[in-house]
Amino acid sequence: MSRNTEKKSESDEQQPAGVAVEDESSHLKAAARRTYMDQKQPPIDDSQIVQLLPMVHKIAQKVITYLKPPLTMDDLVSAGMVGLVKAARDYDPSFQAEFKTYAYTRIKGAILDELRNSSPLPAETHHQLQRAMNASQQHFAESGSLPSDEELAEKLGVPIEKLYDTFQAARAKHFLSIDGFEESDPVLGEVLASAGTLKPDEQMERAELVGELSGAIASLAEKQRQVIILYYQQQLTMKQIAETLEISEPRVSQIHSAALFNLAVKLETTK
Repeated sequence: MSRNTEKKSESDEQQPAGVAVEDESSHLKAAARRTYMDQKQPPIDDSQIVQLLPMVHKIAQKVITYLKPPLTMDDLVSAGMVGLVKAARDYDPSFQAEFKTYAYTRIKGAILDELRNSSPLPAETHHQLQRAMNASQQHFAESGSLPSDEELAEKLGVPIEKLYDTFQAARAKHFLSIDGFEESDPVLGEVLASAGTLKPDEQMERAELVGELSGAIASLAEKQRQVIILYYQQQLTMKQIAETLEISEPRVSQIHSAALFNLAVKLETTK
């Protein structure tokens, strides 16, 4: 065989390997481009966002009793909308959560931020709340029961209406974790509803929390217990509760605030 023939044969044998390397390189580049484009394309489309708009209003409605001028319901809804859009932008399908669950957390957080940022708690109110907490805990330690609103007001030397004003002013800052709007804390309404779709370890934690909350709720005065159950378990509005209990809506709000305060005292004392 001639030298030229040998060179040609060697060239023919080497060619497939070169082509294979080039093909593999092209394949990797194409895969990289596809991955990049997938990351650049939002995984959530407009129709999915529109489907969750009612959830924004529902979450905002849950905190309507915390509203104080100049903040309005529209402000809360707008904040929730922003949270929803950001959730759609940031959502990663690899998250261990459905988009609806992820969006709920982001919407709730946005509404909570809007509410808290517009409701700074004055130092005097903070001081009054701390005095009330200390007095209530002391009463519980001495008697084994929570003081009534009238007893607590007498201990603090303030009119009962001023005590209620303190509770209501402090709700957005101090009781939202109980009311279900802290990012890291369970929702009181969800606990009372006792959803059964939890993992085994979550079920154990939830069972412990349910036990603590059940004991705390059982220790409330009758009207406070009724308002908590009607509002969180039956999901009635303040207006509907007022009609059910045949009292005014402002009175329902007072009872609700006092109940949250007493739950906070009881859970903190138990802890």
